[in-house]
Amino acid sequence: FAQVLDASGAGVVLASRRSDRDAQLASELTDALAVPCDIRRGEDREALVAAALERFGRIDVLVNNAGVTSGHPPEEEPLQSFRDKLETNTVGLFALTQLVARHMLERGSGSVINMASIAAYASLDRSGLAGYVASKAGVVGLTRDLAAQWGRRGVRVNAIAPGWFPAETTKGLRDPDLVSWISERTAMGRPGRIDELDGALLFLATDASSYLTGQVLTVDGGWTCF
Repeated sequence: FAQVLDASGAGVVLASRRSDRDAQLASELTDALAVPCDIRRGEDREALVAAALERFGRIDVLVNNAGVTSGHPPEEEPLQSFRDKLETNTVGLFALTQLVARHMLERGSGSVINMASIAAYASLDRSGLAGYVASKAGVVGLTRDLAAQWGRRGVRVNAIAPGWFPAETTKGLRDPDLVSWISERTAMGRPGRIDELDGALLFLATDASSYLTGQVLTVDGGWTCF
């Protein structure tokens, strides 16, 4: 996402626990800043927002893309594992959104883009992702509620629900059996390419979606058709 936002002319703030990787990517972009951040930590969230405002003076778009997952049969998933997913994927997302939204609401404009998942709507069948599913369903609910709360104050809140894409959470889709399994269950017959999320992101980040809020764009190649 950082590259496509940079190419569109945006100043970009990268934030994650992998600060070395972010710093390298920021150095390759036109106008970017890397800030170490664990979204679960209040002091990290506050430092991130402060750094963004100091560098750019305002925050027009927030992309909530932090997420963790792991697979356990639901009857065996440790409660701490379940809580960890909620803490990062839902609670951390909400807490960061609160901080950023205060500045957006004061200014009367802004776009929040949350990363949900098709897991919020449809079982991923063999994956054993109860904690992840619950956390992403929470993201969908938050998206709609925050949109309703803030719409009249100029802040839009939407989400993207990706299907199967190469990412750390899917181990890059390097398992041929997994790719085959996904392809058989997807209307377009293949997993997505990571660049195929760019259009949805740019649409929600810009005035192209100026009359859209509280919505979830599902980008899944037709997985949820069935």
